[in-house]
Amino acid sequence: MHELALPLLIGLIAVALAFDFLNGLHDAANSIATVVATRLLKPVHAVAFAALLNFAAYFLTITFPSLHRVADTIGQGLINKDLITPAVVFGALAGAMVWNVVTWLKGIPSSSSHALVGGLIGAGVTHAGLSGVQWSGLNKTLLAIVLSPTIGMALAMLIMLATSWGLARATARLAERTFRALHLVSSGAYSLSHGLNDAQKTMGIITALLYSTGHLAGEFEVPHWVAISCYVAIALGTLTGGWRIIETMGSRITKLSQHQGFSASMSGSVVLFSASWLGIPVSTTHTITGAIIGAGTARRASAVRWGVAGNVVTAWVITIPASAVVGALFYGLTRLF
Repeated sequence: MHELALPLLIGLIAVALAFDFLNGLHDAANSIATVVATRLLKPVHAVAFAALLNFAAYFLTITFPSLHRVADTIGQGLINKDLITPAVVFGALAGAMVWNVVTWLKGIPSSSSHALVGGLIGAGVTHAGLSGVQWSGLNKTLLAIVLSPTIGMALAMLIMLATSWGLARATARLAERTFRALHLVSSGAYSLSHGLNDAQKTMGIITALLYSTGHLAGEFEVPHWVAISCYVAIALGTLTGGWRIIETMGSRITKLSQHQGFSASMSGSVVLFSASWLGIPVSTTHTITGAIIGAGTARRASAVRWGVAGNVVTAWVITIPASAVVGALFYGLTRLF
């Protein structure tokens, strides 16, 4: 147990919620890129729609507690919870936030989730060495970097093919009207799954902080006030939008039809709901990007701007190492005081 003055504890919780807000801001494009790119909704309406459903995920976890496993993975499945200190938490949050701001300013859709994972690993290893790493949790998170966009891409292609066959005899007008309705529903499902998976990452960090300072009695379990605070923070972040990244996600990778938008957001939501049930903190950015590429490729491979997609993938590769270095540096700064 590590003693921490109450004002410092409150300050660290505030920093964690600020990260959650920034996560919503940074990842707003994930939820609304397809509906904005296809002009299904106006940007301001799309942002409000996504923010509302981000928050609604809180009620989903109350109904289905098994969907709350991601917080456990972040809080105790990456670094041994008994080795986490307030300084480690600060380093993790600082590493993630710095990387998020840099990529947001550059309009690069990197992963807030993996920035947090990188920051936590960097600060945790600097504090306790490699012995503190929970390799099973880290390995499944690293594996998800490859699997989530790949599955999202393949699933989007399958949905495109299946729905094309199912509506082959429909008139163009009926098909368009059908896909507009389906796209709105699938976009809502994706926003719900985004809030479900991403808000839990901050919940895990705050719960680890409370545990390490002796403010969490009994089992390692997320308090209700922590859960609702995180869902409010990510919803408010989403409400502010992420316009630079929306352009990359929604139109620069490939031009989308309502059919493709539906296929991408539906496949993405399936991947995220599955990951939340399995307790895997996947990247919503990776997932929807893979799904958008899959929907574009189903039309024709040349429809995808592979150069832009390649730049996005490069950002994915360097996110965890870069945020780990920054997290380690900020942890080191706390040792000077």
